[in-house]
Amino acid sequence: MKKVAIIGLGRVGIPLLLYMDKLGYSMIGIDHDESVINSLRKKKMPFFEKGCDELLSNTDARFMNDIKFASTANYIIITVGTPLLKNVETDLSGVFEVVNSLLNVLKKGHSIILRSTVAPETTTFIKKYIELNTNLIVGKDLALSFCPERLAENHALEELKILPQVIGAEDDLSISRSENLFKSFGVKIMHTTYVSAELVKLFNNNARYVDFAVANQFAIIANDYGQNIYEIIGMCNEDYPRGYIFGPGLTAGTCLRKDFGMINERSPASDILLSAWKVNEYMPYHIVNNISRYCDLYRKKISILGYTFKKNSDDTRDTLVPKLIRYVERKVPDSITICEPHLDSKTIQGYPNKTLEEALRNADIVFIAMNHDLFSNVDGIYKFIKNGAWIVDIWNCLGRNEFLFQNTT
Repeated sequence: MKKVAIIGLGRVGIPLLLYMDKLGYSMIGIDHDESVINSLRKKKMPFFEKGCDELLSNTDARFMNDIKFASTANYIIITVGTPLLKNVETDLSGVFEVVNSLLNVLKKGHSIILRSTVAPETTTFIKKYIELNTNLIVGKDLALSFCPERLAENHALEELKILPQVIGAEDDLSISRSENLFKSFGVKIMHTTYVSAELVKLFNNNARYVDFAVANQFAIIANDYGQNIYEIIGMCNEDYPRGYIFGPGLTAGTCLRKDFGMINERSPASDILLSAWKVNEYMPYHIVNNISRYCDLYRKKISILGYTFKKNSDDTRDTLVPKLIRYVERKVPDSITICEPHLDSKTIQGYPNKTLEEALRNADIVFIAMNHDLFSNVDGIYKFIKNGAWIVDIWNCLGRNEFLFQNTT
């Protein structure tokens, strides 16, 4: 039985570990966060991911907080995050910390796989760094590859079974070892170089980011002309065979909001990726500025529905809602109340996290900041919201096909 160590037990690492455990691998999960390790040892998921609770309750995987336990594995899969520094520079400190710690652990026969999104040439850097600081040679003593995950949050387990796996490797040993591992997933395998594999992941994410920026730019234009963006997009897409326009929204998240920078940091010129970032980052201001044309937020009771970055998720990483709230604060409202049903916190960003009924009660202005299923319950919203309140519905959750409107029910 092959032993696999996964370093980094987050939203990429844990679903992969549980999936491979079910396939029959002997799994070790490693993370320096004691709270994560303790939670997993108690068979409790530290976040929601569909299907993982059941797999965790039946797993025999070991969870450790010391990287030395990776020494017994055949495969070492690195799934730590690579954030973007505020000056549009890739932060490789997490990956570097892991690789540096592995120098005293690595031995002949190990296969290292990078799994999380990284900037171009990161795998090449790691290869050179290992060979400089050990007596091990990639392709002879060690295998090294970049095999990106391209999973949608809350759909990780189902997509691990169906999405083609890209393998970026540049020697026969690494190619063979990675293919032997991923062929057990039963998915199509595609081989390429380190950099091409890194770009596959970045291009996938950036293409979506640009698509959403186009939708948001169109929403800004339509609003400036006083026209209905949802009606326009509906007519654009109706029975039209060339292209599809998405609806507007708060485009963010731990991948989309940062991955443009992993490419853009290497160019001195403005480009479409940087422009997409600017459009998407502008949306919180646009939303607040737009409602301010119709209703003064000063001394108003404000309700914010949703706080995570994604529908029906508990993931708040790189959400744009905090930015939306900061723009609301500048209007000096009487109060702000949040309703985020996927978080247990009593307070969020210093404001109370209430039930939907409590959040809507007496609200003068309601921002539907995330398209959770709960906020698409038209009867539920109108049951609790007072007559005359303004609703800002960028996601069109209520199906009114209006960016903002006043409740007259």
